[in-house]
Amino acid sequence: MKKQGKDTHDNIVTMTASGLKRRRLFQGTIAAGIVGVLSALAPSELIGRYVGVELGHAAFAAEATTHAAPAEPGNLTADEALKQLLDGNARYVASKQAYPDQSTERRLEVAKGQHPIAVVLGCADSRVAPELLFDQGLGSLFVLRVAGNITDDVVKGSIEFGVEEFHIPLVVVLGHERCGAVKATLDASMSGGEAPGHIGSLVTPIKPAVEQAKLLEGDTLDLAIIANVANMTEELKKCEPLLSELVHAGKLRVVGARYDLDTGEVTIVA
Repeated sequence: MKKQGKDTHDNIVTMTASGLKRRRLFQGTIAAGIVGVLSALAPSELIGRYVGVELGHAAFAAEATTHAAPAEPGNLTADEALKQLLDGNARYVASKQAYPDQSTERRLEVAKGQHPIAVVLGCADSRVAPELLFDQGLGSLFVLRVAGNITDDVVKGSIEFGVEEFHIPLVVVLGHERCGAVKATLDASMSGGEAPGHIGSLVTPIKPAVEQAKLLEGDTLDLAIIANVANMTEELKKCEPLLSELVHAGKLRVVGARYDLDTGEVTIVA
């Protein structure tokens, strides 16, 4: 798998293309390389899923001006929930947001009870607000935000609560371009220093991703960001007993995604 990831990288970097095509190829290369390094940690279909959903995302973008009525939240499958999020992101990228479920009526409706379609574990970064970048409204997302989109017992417990209480079919681990927490971990690794104060509690769980990325060719920071998303995604899939049992039963899907600060686009990477 490592040789395959390197061969893919060598083939891609010799090609010339316009900006968007080059970025697509680069992201595919990153994903292929990470599969080689994470083969012991992640299932073999990790990046195959990335490629499939990424191609689907392009189709959503082409239809960004069409706002089909979403299915009822309680009846959504994980794939339908993910499509709804990526449809919303396509609208956001195209500056054709629908701004759904933000009325007084919706506020009064969800005051009586909530039925989120997805859990989103995102970074605390002020530029990465899930409700905005997925063009969703009140009651649609069960959101947890912590620097570096890392998991710990509190985060896992919160996700388990949301999934169990509201029968949410989808969990999205959302990393993003130029993540400061991952950069701090990379800087500490390169310098051999220690992160100050309680920042060390963020650095420790991100360290494995940084070490994996350092073995690959390319943008080490972005490689580490994607590896960190993949690691956290796999950790949640294996979280016993609740999440792992639901994943194995096909009642829950856990995916990892990367948000591009410049384009606004979300791509599935794990």
